[in-house]
Amino acid sequence: MQSYLDFEKPVADLEAKIAELKSLAQTDQAVSIDEEVNRLSARADEALVEIYRKLTPWQKTQVARHPQRPHFSDYVRSLITEWTPLAGDRKFGEDAALQAGFGRFNGVPVAVLGQEKGNSTETRLKHNFGMANPEGYRKAVRIMDMADRFSIPVISFVDTAGAYPGIGAEERGQAEAIARSTEKGLELGVPNIAIIIGEGGSGGAIAIATANRVLMLENSIYSVISPEAGASILFRDAAKAQDMATAQKITAQDLLGFGVIDAIIPEPAGGAHRHHGVIMDATRGAIDNFLKDFAGKSRLETREHRREKFLAIGTTL
Repeated sequence: MQSYLDFEKPVADLEAKIAELKSLAQTDQAVSIDEEVNRLSARADEALVEIYRKLTPWQKTQVARHPQRPHFSDYVRSLITEWTPLAGDRKFGEDAALQAGFGRFNGVPVAVLGQEKGNSTETRLKHNFGMANPEGYRKAVRIMDMADRFSIPVISFVDTAGAYPGIGAEERGQAEAIARSTEKGLELGVPNIAIIIGEGGSGGAIAIATANRVLMLENSIYSVISPEAGASILFRDAAKAQDMATAQKITAQDLLGFGVIDAIIPEPAGGAHRHHGVIMDATRGAIDNFLKDFAGKSRLETREHRREKFLAIGTTL
């Protein structure tokens, strides 16, 4: 069942009328609804295109958080074969919020990392809504170490509101674990690509996004703090999150202009949550192009490319 955002109400109303007509036709076969359904469907498509053509930063934030948006497990299922997840950081335990393992992308061995938010109450609780603990980031470091040792490229799918801020996480060294993961991403001798598929929140995101190439889906966001938290700090009012989202410059278009990311993966009108197949194909193409671009680079060239990329951020504003 389609879940609608507040600003999608015109589309929701039209699609509700379509569903009502189809229900009526099932009870009365004599009723011809094809013409009216086609007309309403065309209007709904037009409304969707018009709405998504001029999304505000806050509306993009809502789209990035949409519960039906593809998550890490969807990308792995669609893009990775022979997927073998690995568990545990060999220090404390397993963290289901950050998934990691090895598989093949178009036949090429790859290491894959990413936050999994879950898509039901049970799975969201299991994966802690994609907010990783220190052991999750230490697991990421372990997987990146293995990938580096065996010259295997690394693919990261970023989708988190941020690292888990609980007392236990702080006691186990959350900040240090994030820093180690960030450092490991920067020092890899193998190529790595990071794709922000939903939310890219703070250090929880950057810990697995220090990559040779950083991409964002068109309606994803990437920021040092959530709009609600930023508004609470600066304005003492979380209700001003819409203003904060605009001021933060958290959209893919803003960040591409600043040189923080390298490219945007377009989303069809209606967002990734309505077009899983299209998004998977576009993501596959982006990763394939990346692997081809870096296939001939040495370890030193790969590392230097990444170093220069991050040192250049902010120098041309």
